[in-house]
Amino acid sequence: MTAVEPSPTPPVAEQRPVIHEIHGDRRLDEYAWLRDRDDAAVIAHLRAENAYCDAVSAPTTALRERIYDEIAGRVQQTDETAPVPHGPWLYLSRTVEGRQYPVLCRRPRDAAAGADVQVILDQNMLAAGHEYLRVGDAAVSPDHRRLAYTVDHDGSELYTLRIRDLDSGADLADAVERVYYSLAWSADGSTVFYTRPDEAMRPWQVWRHRLGTPAADDTLVIQEDDERFFVEVSRTRSGALIVVEIASKLTSEVWLLDAGQPDAAPRVVAARAQGHEYSVDHHGDTLYVVSNDGAVNFRLMAAPLAAPERANWRELIPHRDDVKLDGVDLFADHLVLYERAGGMRRISHGSLGGGGMAVIAQPEEVYVAWPGANREWATDTLRFEYSSLVTPRSAVDYDMRSGTRTVVKEEPVLGGYDRSAYVTERRWATAADGVQVPISLVRRRDTPLDGSAPCLLYGYGSYEISTEPSFSIPRLSLLDRGLVYALAHVRGGGEMGRRWYEDGRLMRKRNTFTDFIACADHLVSSGVTGHDRLAIRGGSAGGLLIGAVVNMRPDLARVALAHVPFVDVLTTMLDETLPLTVTEWEEWGNPNQPAAYAYMRTYSPYDNVEAVEHPAVLATGGLNDPRVGFWEPAKWVARLRERTRGTRPILLQMEMGAGHGGPSGRYHAWRKEAYELAFMLGELGVTA
Repeated sequence: MTAVEPSPTPPVAEQRPVIHEIHGDRRLDEYAWLRDRDDAAVIAHLRAENAYCDAVSAPTTALRERIYDEIAGRVQQTDETAPVPHGPWLYLSRTVEGRQYPVLCRRPRDAAAGADVQVILDQNMLAAGHEYLRVGDAAVSPDHRRLAYTVDHDGSELYTLRIRDLDSGADLADAVERVYYSLAWSADGSTVFYTRPDEAMRPWQVWRHRLGTPAADDTLVIQEDDERFFVEVSRTRSGALIVVEIASKLTSEVWLLDAGQPDAAPRVVAARAQGHEYSVDHHGDTLYVVSNDGAVNFRLMAAPLAAPERANWRELIPHRDDVKLDGVDLFADHLVLYERAGGMRRISHGSLGGGGMAVIAQPEEVYVAWPGANREWATDTLRFEYSSLVTPRSAVDYDMRSGTRTVVKEEPVLGGYDRSAYVTERRWATAADGVQVPISLVRRRDTPLDGSAPCLLYGYGSYEISTEPSFSIPRLSLLDRGLVYALAHVRGGGEMGRRWYEDGRLMRKRNTFTDFIACADHLVSSGVTGHDRLAIRGGSAGGLLIGAVVNMRPDLARVALAHVPFVDVLTTMLDETLPLTVTEWEEWGNPNQPAAYAYMRTYSPYDNVEAVEHPAVLATGGLNDPRVGFWEPAKWVARLRERTRGTRPILLQMEMGAGHGGPSGRYHAWRKEAYELAFMLGELGVTA
């Protein structure tokens, strides 16, 4: 007889009840103690969860290894990006087989292709001796002699700023600790501007660092005390201005410094007004302003650089109900607009000398195109990136005078990938209130649409972030196993313009969840799949989506994948000591206000888990995550497991040395993806 292995026993989190009471509502929180990362019992529990997750997933080990091999086998592991012209150099990034991280390089612009390159930053060397590495920003000085870059070694998103001499390859003595994202150089390369976060991980200060001086002597340029606002620093492509943008979810304010006078005081463009969002770019004596003042989908304005206050703005491109203006790029002779129409991103361009704007035609009906690395000012060439659900990511150079479109580099896909074997389409689901919600689909041509195919439905739907129909190598391992892959473009994202976002936030947030449910039901009713063959997936705010949907419709899917899920909404949004809480009130609502609390109470996933049969669940977290506390998925999984009346596994996989983005290094990321896909396929019964 063959011995039968005993089923692994799930860890049982101790219940230490805490009562939260506000607005007359009492919430029981049995697992509040899991928040204390300094408690040895918490760490022991998380390690037990990881061991249990591995034990339950053990039957899919062989499948997991096959998927990992498929991903690695399709990637051209030694490769380089399309070179980016910048002054006398071409800049590029290389990957080398066997190495986790990219290598930033450059070669002289007049050198032949394939000529030896100069390595300016080998991230593999930065990672030596560390379990984690993330380079936040890397910016070359205007004279191309130095590189400013930032490094995080634990996933906390607190970076160290360093300066590298590109002639010698050695780092200068300059080092600034605890910096955040965004860097900008002064025109003469003597000064670097950077941002710092406060204790809540909100970037609230812009500082200037003069090379060769101690960090203690750095000068504070701007400090933003309003806890709703973030600061960010950048330099215009013209090279003339340092731009400091101060923005909340709903309001923005821009300050300018002369890049040639780094010690000068900044001056404001237009003083903030609640609800007014704007951004600027520069050309000559004119500022170009993208503004929502009187324009829900934004319009383009111009202002004199010498007197940029709001009273002096004049309209260049008016508001359009059917087109959202996302941004603008300026070149010496050209104006480029990034827009969204019909649920798709598009790019338009025109001459600064006058005349109309022309939309750049793209070869597919369902696609995504976005700005590439454009470092040159006096050029006729626009670099943009292009992809679709069947077309690998491509770098495209577009001649804005002739209209010639040249694919400079397409991401290689090894193993005989034939895009004609796959088909992509756009469908529309009818939401509960009658709104039409777009769905992007991709499948193999030979996958039947008779309801028998398994399907993975992905969603996000927050912060006006759009879920784009782009290519993925790991996804091929699903499509080639007969799965249909679908993207639900739900409200709360930005796919259909600003109103699409407004209708999925604050007191309309439940539209995000009901839209997703409508998309899933459409896939079933139209014969794409069945509820018992459906998997659903989302991360961060998309993990909130998954948690809410699992509560609202536990029968919707067979398996749910939730990455670093924001599921303990009320507890987090009531705790102003946590990173980012106050800044998030304009997205979710302030639960200190009774109406907002009552509404959030209806959907907060942790607070609405009921005793029903749940789908299989795999939740992930990061112990060092500054955006979604590791305790959120830990508490949610504990409560799901306690209350479920089903027998499907409910698992937590916690990264003990990483943050919001999961493990660093491409091979680690591929293994994690293979782990999750294999678990999902196992639950769907797809093991061949």
